[in-house]
Amino acid sequence: MRFAFKTAPQHTTWTDMLALWQAADDIKLFESGWTFDHFYPIVSDTNGPCLEGWTTLTALAQATRRVRLGTLVTGIHYRHPAVLANMVSTLDIISGGRVELGIGAGWNEQESGAYGIPLGTPRQRSDRLEEACEVLIKLLSEETTTFKGEYYQLVEARNEPKGVQRPHPPICIGGSGERRTLRTAARFAQHWNFVGGTPEQFARKREVLYAHCDDIGRDPAEILLSSHVPFDGDPVATAATAAALGDVGVQLGIVHIRPPHTPAILEPLANELAQIR
Repeated sequence: MRFAFKTAPQHTTWTDMLALWQAADDIKLFESGWTFDHFYPIVSDTNGPCLEGWTTLTALAQATRRVRLGTLVTGIHYRHPAVLANMVSTLDIISGGRVELGIGAGWNEQESGAYGIPLGTPRQRSDRLEEACEVLIKLLSEETTTFKGEYYQLVEARNEPKGVQRPHPPICIGGSGERRTLRTAARFAQHWNFVGGTPEQFARKREVLYAHCDDIGRDPAEILLSSHVPFDGDPVATAATAAALGDVGVQLGIVHIRPPHTPAILEPLANELAQIR
């Protein structure tokens, strides 16, 4: 089992996040680090502070040298996929080829409504995500892109320079909707993230994902399987949760570290997780 960490930039400070990421960059057990992409906090007081995810990620890319990095996950309705493709390619260059593109259909009604960003019905969100995946892959890997969809229309669109990774940075799709999200992951993702739950719930979703892969003739081994692993300050309990998820097929445990973001917690946590690798 492999491990990563996540620090949602809510109810924290840039100084604290930076210190934790730089400390984690020196701990080889953690192969990647993740933020989220929200404008309001989604845990505790939604009126509290929340740093913007992609700006934070770009700064963290410059402040680290080893860990891969991404967002879990970007709601696709927040940014036109052509804009997002340019962001991803640029950050892949800045980071030396360490970016992973985490995307999802979007769900947060509060911040979407407050900003006047149309969220849409569940069906519309799923349709939009599928179109966005096609647009992103083309822009990240092809010289020009022409696309005619319901949500996005591009004509001989360019995205230069391309990122370091070929054919494009890995796409991580987050979510567990069995009819649409997991089907979209089967079609487009190199990495599927289970937002969290019991080992039995993960196993159920994994089997649905694999059934979609079978339907389209894709080898499910091409998709990395990850899950959030909650961390409440107890490294032993966190390692036990991770081990249980590993027993049912989770390949990458992404430990969600909530504030306060204190670097001193990392070594004890890594030592416990290393016991179950």
